[in-house]
Amino acid sequence: MKYTNEIREALLRRMLPPNNESPAKLAKESGISEPTLRDWKKKAMSGGMPLPEVDIRPDDWSTQDKFVVVVETFGLSETELAEYARKKGLYVDQIKSWRDACINANGGMTMEASILNKELKAAAAENRQLHKELDRKEKALAEAAALLVLRKKANAIWGDPEDE
Repeated sequence: MKYTNEIREALLRRMLPPNNESPAKLAKESGISEPTLRDWKKKAMSGGMPLPEVDIRPDDWSTQDKFVVVVETFGLSETELAEYARKKGLYVDQIKSWRDACINANGGMTMEASILNKELKAAAAENRQLHKELDRKEKALAEAAALLVLRKKANAIWGDPEDE
């Protein structure tokens, strides 16, 4: 069954904050099936309108919903931001903290990558140093083994000087 855009928009507005009416309640009142209302809500969410589930607080919204709000409010002045927040049932401070989180999201990764890169270089230098030391010790051990073999052979040929 086809419904007019006015009916659809009116019901969507009732599902939006600050009303946050459930699709089940609206289905009983309007006579439109609950799956249809949920489908409208789902399509509205995928279209960029943040419409989380009825009982979810804005701080518990998905990261996608928060990001949509940040993108929609990025160029707004303080008064426009306050008006937008009122319409969506949000606080300006929430939107600002979400914006800061989005801005710092990649910065933290860059800093973390830089720290990990420095640690990797330090570990590689330590690894090279340990390999040098291991090579030196292996050479010293091989030399000591060769000297022992030579001593044994010399003792076998000329006899042990300590026995005399």
